[in-house]
Amino acid sequence: MDELLKLLKNNAKESPENLAKLLGQPVEAISEKIEEYEAAGIIQGYQTVINEDKLEDGPVTAVIEVRLTAEREGGFNRIAERISRFPEVRSAYLMSGGYDLLLFVGGKTLNEVASFVSEKLSPLSGVVGTGTHFMLKTYKRNDVLMHTPDENERPQISP
Repeated sequence: MDELLKLLKNNAKESPENLAKLLGQPVEAISEKIEEYEAAGIIQGYQTVINEDKLEDGPVTAVIEVRLTAEREGGFNRIAERISRFPEVRSAYLMSGGYDLLLFVGGKTLNEVASFVSEKLSPLSGVVGTGTHFMLKTYKRNDVLMHTPDENERPQISP
């Protein structure tokens, strides 16, 4: 990953003028490079990292391991793309190891996520099994620490 992408990943709101100063390049060159990345699909969008634990009615998030049966034509792609289209699915990854697909699923309640798994995901042709893990607390998301101790906060000492 080049330096421009690293800077944008850390702060997507950084202005092209400031990026140009940081990288020692003309503003026009930086703006053109960003446009090239967007056109090539390297940059897919810009998002804000939200600490959902601090929201009163924060969403419930589950990590779901899915075992699939590979299709003769296309392997896991067709079923994975179908699963990815569900609005409850925030992220989907093809994995190696004990399961084939890793999903991050969101809902308003535990029951809403459980209903998604039992009524929409598990009955799909090609889904062999699932393992659902509910996220309880977020310590770090997208390279951002969700809690940083105050300068005066002392670390706990264990015996």
